[in-house]
Amino acid sequence: MAIPSRTAKPGTYFITTATHNRRRLFQVESNAELLLETIDHYRASYLLHAYVVMPDHVHLLITPTDITIERTMQLIKGGFSHGMSSKLPVWQRGFTDHRIRDVDDYVIRLNYLHQNPVEARLSDTPETYPFSSANPKLRLDEYLSG
Repeated sequence: MAIPSRTAKPGTYFITTATHNRRRLFQVESNAELLLETIDHYRASYLLHAYVVMPDHVHLLITPTDITIERTMQLIKGGFSHGMSSKLPVWQRGFTDHRIRDVDDYVIRLNYLHQNPVEARLSDTPETYPFSSANPKLRLDEYLSG
C-alpha cells in the first residue's frame, strides 16, 4: 500500500526553507528584494497570506491553488536561484511544511512568523522589519479557513 504524499490534501501551509549552509544571503537587501519579486512573480499559482525573509531562511503562509506545495516551492526557490545566477548552491535541499489545521493554528503561525525578526533582534517591532508581511511590500491574500 502506497503512503500518500504530503500533497494528498489541498490546504494552507506554514513553510520554512533555509539557505545552503545557513548562509546569510538575505542580509543583502537586493537579495531579499529579489526573493520577494520572485514570490510575487508566481502568484497565479498560490495565495500568499504572510511571509518573512530572515537573513538565512524564509517563512511563508501559503495556499497552493492549482499546483502542489512541492511545485510551489520549486518555483519560488528555483526562480530565485535562476535570478541570482549564482555558481554556488543557494538553498538547502527540501523545506519543512506544516499544514494549517484551523484558524487558531493559523494565528499561532502568523504570530510566530511576524515575531521572528523581533526575537532575532533585527527590529524592535514586526512592523519595522522591511521584509515581512507585518510591513507588506507584496499584496496579501485573505486566509479562508475550511
